[in-house]
Amino acid sequence: MRTGVCYFPEHWPSEEWERDIAAMADAGLEYVRMAEFSWGVLEPERGEFDFGWLDEAIELVGDHGMEAVLCTPTATPPKWLVDERPSIRQEEPDGTVRQHGSRRHYCFNSTAYREETARIVERVTERYADSPHVAGWQTDNEFGCHRTVRCYCDDCAEAFRTWLADRYGDIDRLNEAWGNAFWSQQYGSFEEVDPPGPTPAEHHPSRLLAYARFASDSVVEYNRLQADLIREADPNWFVTHNFMGRFPTLNAYDVSADLDRVAWDSYPTGFVQDRYDGEASPDQLRAGDPDQVGMDHDLYRSALDRPFWVMEQQPGDVNWPPHCPQPGEGAMRLWAHHAAAHGADAVLYFRWRRCLEGQEQYHAGLRKADGSPDRGYADAARASEEFAALDSADHVDAPVAVVFDYDSLWALDAQPHAPEFDYWALQEAFYGAVRGRGVQVDVVPPSADLSGYAAVVAPALHLVTEDLADRLTDYVAGGGEVLFGPRTGVKDAENKLRPTSQPGPLTDLVGAAVDQHESLPRRLETAVRRADGPTDDGSDADDGAAPSASFRTWAEWLDPDAAEVRYTYEVDGPADGRPAVVANAVGDGRVTYCGVWPDPDLADALASALLGRAGIRYADRLPDGVRVGYRGGHTWVTNFTGDRLRLPGIDPDSLAVDDADRDAVDAAGDGGEDSRADTAVVGSYGVVVIEGDRVDGLRVAQP
Repeated sequence: MRTGVCYFPEHWPSEEWERDIAAMADAGLEYVRMAEFSWGVLEPERGEFDFGWLDEAIELVGDHGMEAVLCTPTATPPKWLVDERPSIRQEEPDGTVRQHGSRRHYCFNSTAYREETARIVERVTERYADSPHVAGWQTDNEFGCHRTVRCYCDDCAEAFRTWLADRYGDIDRLNEAWGNAFWSQQYGSFEEVDPPGPTPAEHHPSRLLAYARFASDSVVEYNRLQADLIREADPNWFVTHNFMGRFPTLNAYDVSADLDRVAWDSYPTGFVQDRYDGEASPDQLRAGDPDQVGMDHDLYRSALDRPFWVMEQQPGDVNWPPHCPQPGEGAMRLWAHHAAAHGADAVLYFRWRRCLEGQEQYHAGLRKADGSPDRGYADAARASEEFAALDSADHVDAPVAVVFDYDSLWALDAQPHAPEFDYWALQEAFYGAVRGRGVQVDVVPPSADLSGYAAVVAPALHLVTEDLADRLTDYVAGGGEVLFGPRTGVKDAENKLRPTSQPGPLTDLVGAAVDQHESLPRRLETAVRRADGPTDDGSDADDGAAPSASFRTWAEWLDPDAAEVRYTYEVDGPADGRPAVVANAVGDGRVTYCGVWPDPDLADALASALLGRAGIRYADRLPDGVRVGYRGGHTWVTNFTGDRLRLPGIDPDSLAVDDADRDAVDAAGDGGEDSRADTAVVGSYGVVVIEGDRVDGLRVAQP
């Protein structure tokens, strides 16, 4: 586990580079990422290259015992290139051309831009193929940022038609697969099919899903072009890309297939403002939400089933969310440890110095604009020191898989059926319940091999094929435990309703069908009541959950066949008394189907019951904002709240990383049993790392 930083030497006088890079080494940083936006500096005019500045910066990095991670500069094509080849620019659905003056203004399907990409990538990688100081390369920068995965230009129209012809082979097959008899939307040839532009009413959902798949596949091809060129220059380099948090339009699993390791960019206090379901709390505005960030950690780690990197870690206040509160004291250290607990092998802070120019002048760095330390510098240095003191951590061994399906996300985004229905938020409702018990999670695609997991959670498998249904049935029959969420098995692979009841090919496995569904505004009553009596496995139906719990947004009335009813609706309406949650034993395993979007109490009851049946060790329910992770012989306790916490029964001497002085224990206690020498303390926005696996039975107490 190592730390690093992102540096832009081209933004600063060369006489300051030595001071900057020496200070990086003094802080214990080991990686320096550079050059991702530097095309205009590397090639100020066609064919005229200036590598001297980057040569010098790389040598300085190596002289100070660090390694450089270089980036292909394709995210920012320079003005001379745009003027020479204007067709490289993206177009909006209405035909508006995106202009030079920002970044990511190129089209992934532009033949011209792919030619220019190959030319610049070949040139820069050949330049540093023999450098002993370059560890690897990042392709481009944040594919799809600023709504740029989906372009609607003529190049994309031609590429889309080719993609459709390859997928369907015959236009009649496309018309049948999509159901184009509706509103006379049939096509006579693939040449008639255009990208989805402005229309009076909504677009055909199957066409939207196809275009989403095509656009994501276009990025996969473009990334593969770069990855192949990097490996041709030096097969010893690693190849990565920095994805974004909670990003909806790019299938990260598909892109990652051409990478050696996966990286992503983490900005916790920004994410809770611009991509969060609800209003952020004061603690979240200071430190973010551990499950929102954690689900991305786990998704990107799972993409290649190996340790990942955080290529950009928030270093302090940032410029792009609606508001920019200063992070809580210690938060920049907390985020590094939180990433490590989820399987990160490196955390690089963005950026080194606050910039004097351009769009990111209000984005903090580890150092202020004058080069003096900013708030994040001490946190980064401390995290580096603590990582060095820990033994090399193994890969995360997660007993639970949460299934994340980009196709279902895109389909539900096309027809959410409720303005507040958000696929990410629904996933997080179930994911957070498992993480709230201290259990590590892999976030995997539907194609993943599930045989190694003790339990599987699939919050919204909206599109289900017969093959997927067969694999899930085999998994359960072999002893697996599965928890399904609402809107499961509704449609086929082309985003069409099936002629059979939901959950379609999963009906026999679930042991129930969906009779009706409804989407509900918050002003309507939404509650369920636990059913009485024994379950089908002979255990007590009372699993410790409250007799009643609430839900939100979505409700399905279930019609059980073989399944046992676990919860019924308790509402003033036609659903009252109808089954809302059922469970079904199949072979040696068991399936639970939850037909509602559960609130935290209901989600916890379902998750803890799942974990118990699967024989997975778990902690007492953790407070909101507090999470526990186990990796490589250590247990991390991360505190995203402003409260000081106690860990009763945890001897401070067992801490590999401490967060408080021993004298603080008594001050945190209340004079009772927990005010003892065997009670460790976690500070506000803090973290402790315990020697050994201490997840089972771990308690976290308020002061």
